[in-house]
Amino acid sequence: MTNMREIRSRMKSIQDIMKITNAMYLISSSKLKKARKSLTATEPYFETLQTTIQDILMRIPDIEHSAFDMRTDVKEEDKKRGYIVITADKGLAGAYNHNIIKLAEKEMNKGKNNFLFAVGQVGRRYFAKKNVTVDVEFLYTAQNPTLHRARIIAATIIELYERKELDEVYIIYTKMITPMKAEAEMLQVLPLQKSRFDKVSGKRFNETAVFNPSPEKVMDKVVPNYIKGLIYGTLVEAFSSEQNARMMAMEAATTSAKEMISDLSLMYNRARQAAITQEITEIASGAKCAKK
Repeated sequence: MTNMREIRSRMKSIQDIMKITNAMYLISSSKLKKARKSLTATEPYFETLQTTIQDILMRIPDIEHSAFDMRTDVKEEDKKRGYIVITADKGLAGAYNHNIIKLAEKEMNKGKNNFLFAVGQVGRRYFAKKNVTVDVEFLYTAQNPTLHRARIIAATIIELYERKELDEVYIIYTKMITPMKAEAEMLQVLPLQKSRFDKVSGKRFNETAVFNPSPEKVMDKVVPNYIKGLIYGTLVEAFSSEQNARMMAMEAATTSAKEMISDLSLMYNRARQAAITQEITEIASGAKCAKK
């Protein structure tokens, strides 16, 4: 039977690990609430940008803008596609990173002219090991997404798109559908699709809107901000999904630790009972021998 000292040592080790997993659960919970609060605070602004683009498209359906250029003159197999893959900076988050990387590899295998932009250390290290070229200047962490970071990413992507170094840009991230469910998704950033603005949050066409100096000039200002908001939303959504996945993983680890401690406690009590029984038996045998 296992020594009682060994059982106590294992129980102490598991209790120490359980304290860590419980602390990580609380930290992730706090980060999740903070990220959600930041996203909620910026939603009205970006909803207004969407409505503005919708109004312009309703007034001038045939408006020409570089962000809506579908590059029909380029063959599908020759199109240069950029993928912004958002992973975490560390593990201990269940299948969060695995699902993102799996989807990214699936999409990138469909074409040859791929350009990878990795947000998060896990994805960057993984693709580097697979000898996949990752943009070395696109070094962004997945922690604490901010509007400033989204603005820099948007400016980089728009510049490459306008120079026709990229024909299409996609973001691969994790969307949190419910607190218990999250899915890896791919969202097209560029070119923008006019059908996306047909029904924006149920908003109706604003007949009294006036665009000065012209709708085209307004579109030049609004579109980059809209793309910035789109990227910021995916960064926050991915970060929230990561924290939620880590919360679930740490909760499962804490539950498993409690079950292991319960089983070890039972083993310890049995070993202790056996030791006491053995001592009583030895005392009784010794007393019997002394009596004889």
